[in-house]
Amino acid sequence: MHVFSTHAGVEADMVHQKVQAILRGLDGRHPALQSDHGMLRWTLHKSLERNPSSGGIVVGVLIKELERAESGANLHYIIPLLHTLMYAIIKAAYISDELYERVYVFCKRILTLPKPYSTIGLDYAQKLKTERKTPGLSYQKMVISEQNLRRDSSQHQDKVLLFLDPSLISEAVCNTLLRETQSVQMSQTPLSCMTYVITNAIQAALGRDCDISALRRTLKGQTAGQVELWFQEVLSAMETSEQGSGNSRQRHNDRLLEIYKKIVGPSEEEGSTIRLQMIPLPSPSISVHLWSDEDQLWKELVLFTRETQSADPEADTFRIAELPSDMEDGEQNRISVWSNDSGIEKDLPGMEEKEMTRLQRKPCIKKRGPDLDSAIVLQNLTKAPRGSRVGTLQRLSGMSTEIPSASENQPTARIVILGDDRALGRLAKSYYSFRKREARRPHRTLKANLQFYCIPVREEQVDNAQDKEDPPPTISETCELSMYLGRVDPWYDSNINTLYDMIPKLAVMPPCPTRDATSDPFILDVAAYYLRFGLQPVYFQIYSVKMHFRDTTLEPVEDVFLTELKVEFQDFAKMNNLSKKKTVTDVRGAGIQVHYKKALASNREKEGNLILKTSGVIIKTIPNEEAEDLVCLNVYIDELTKSTNLTGRSPSCKKNVLRASSVEMRSLELRTLSLQLDKDSRRVYTNVSSLEVTPCQEPGYSLQKMRASRNVMDGKEDTGLSKYMTKSLLLPINTFAGIIQ
Repeated sequence: MHVFSTHAGVEADMVHQKVQAILRGLDGRHPALQSDHGMLRWTLHKSLERNPSSGGIVVGVLIKELERAESGANLHYIIPLLHTLMYAIIKAAYISDELYERVYVFCKRILTLPKPYSTIGLDYAQKLKTERKTPGLSYQKMVISEQNLRRDSSQHQDKVLLFLDPSLISEAVCNTLLRETQSVQMSQTPLSCMTYVITNAIQAALGRDCDISALRRTLKGQTAGQVELWFQEVLSAMETSEQGSGNSRQRHNDRLLEIYKKIVGPSEEEGSTIRLQMIPLPSPSISVHLWSDEDQLWKELVLFTRETQSADPEADTFRIAELPSDMEDGEQNRISVWSNDSGIEKDLPGMEEKEMTRLQRKPCIKKRGPDLDSAIVLQNLTKAPRGSRVGTLQRLSGMSTEIPSASENQPTARIVILGDDRALGRLAKSYYSFRKREARRPHRTLKANLQFYCIPVREEQVDNAQDKEDPPPTISETCELSMYLGRVDPWYDSNINTLYDMIPKLAVMPPCPTRDATSDPFILDVAAYYLRFGLQPVYFQIYSVKMHFRDTTLEPVEDVFLTELKVEFQDFAKMNNLSKKKTVTDVRGAGIQVHYKKALASNREKEGNLILKTSGVIIKTIPNEEAEDLVCLNVYIDELTKSTNLTGRSPSCKKNVLRASSVEMRSLELRTLSLQLDKDSRRVYTNVSSLEVTPCQEPGYSLQKMRASRNVMDGKEDTGLSKYMTKSLLLPINTFAGIIQ
């Protein structure tokens, strides 16, 4: 007993040191640890696999630090420690009832704090209340949804789609991720995952009162059908306990003890000492896609929806719920149909003698008219956040708590984008195309909950002499959006932004010959942690740009961008490409006219107009660290002027910065403009004479507004359903905390 206490004390000291190192990294006191505290979090959770008995120790240290952070007003510790604590509870072999109670009390106590602390605290308090009554429930739900072990309409379906743009991501990174995901999925068969759920549920409830080694041996010797029967019985017991009222913990333990004895049987003798066993938490099933087709996102979502609906034999891909009838009794709810006969059952052969009390229709194809389309739009009205108008504070428009939770039966598609701002700009364009298809054909809307994740990765560097003269771009230059997420959510910065350089380095490292390739898949483990706990979205406004060309025979073109629009005069762009060190004062400027609407927090309309000479304009949508956090366009203009000094008149450059909700520009000379969207050399437009930049409207809102304007001619801006809909199209990117105020 004394030896065990000494060992527990040493283990507690080691855990405490790791937690303190994580907190020092959050404070930024040790810059050398800044890129390592994501790795420290990973090693802390990995220690639970090496020593299953340390679960109570890890949870005890973390809850003590949480209580200290709350009393010491170190609120920036709470969300990182709380996520770390909850993941430790899920991975731990067994947690005592006293520890459950202590964590639950803490989560209830932080409900008095502002958002997002109270939001996350409430979510975890609800989960802990159920977890205390039904230990292992969070583990079970996570594995079942991620591995899709139950193929029925009542079970939530989850799919992870990882998109890699081969022109932005190096071949080594692509090959590494493909190899790791394939290796992990080959080792994680549905049968092994069912075994994990069975053993984890029994051990989480009974602790050292069961022999998990004997249970594993018994299950390994049984057929797949027998294991699935035990799996269904354990699920039934867990669901009964979850739905039960009052304190049913003892009844739950007795039920699982009964199942355990039935599986193991009387032939197995109990050992003298029973130790807690490590039960793996399978990685999510991730499908990797090389992003070569512009419509690939849409195609993969269509396939996913068909897969989830094929699991339910009664599901119909193009079927919608019947409209609720507000007619009086005795009236028929008539819906137009297409058929080869009258569609009335009384007119069919053999139905003459059947008396009909009311009109009935035979099953046939339903015609989707404007009324049915509007019904589906009404179902989706509340899915967009409020406060999304331009000019609002980003921290207000980014409130994830304004989003109602999706239906548990609605499938979830988690879309992970690996890359920099160019990949996210491509995602914004695909998302806009996806929403346009939804708006045009709402009866064929993909009923899926879309969640987006961003993992920044350093671009592949071309090895030539010219590029060696210039330093490689930094993460702040190529990943402005993820850097912003790191500023508003430090835990995202700690775990995700540190992958920017780490993933390319790990991809080129040779695998250790003495270790299994799937033993420590660091990249996939961190991605899994992000997918499981990064559930608070931050919303980014997508902007639309309409371009008019010098050639008047060409129709104007519209496109969208997310982070940056670069405007240059074409001849200047060529000159600047010859020498990157040439300053703006070394070239001749050209005249442009800029008309803009100022972005004000009061949302008052105020217009401005400028005529100046410049060599180029950069429009950014991501606020920098010093600027006020408004949802607006930050327009940077290098105005070329001439100043007088002792040597005469010499050219000089003046920096103009405008904050605008919309911008119009046109060239005042014969020189045409060149536009580059989201820093992507593949998205360049030339010979542009003028452009208009406005917030991209939600396609559903635009369509409803257009339909209403045809019928109502009173000049009102929003009529019909459009006045209830969100105007702007926002792209949500998930983080661990949302925006911490």
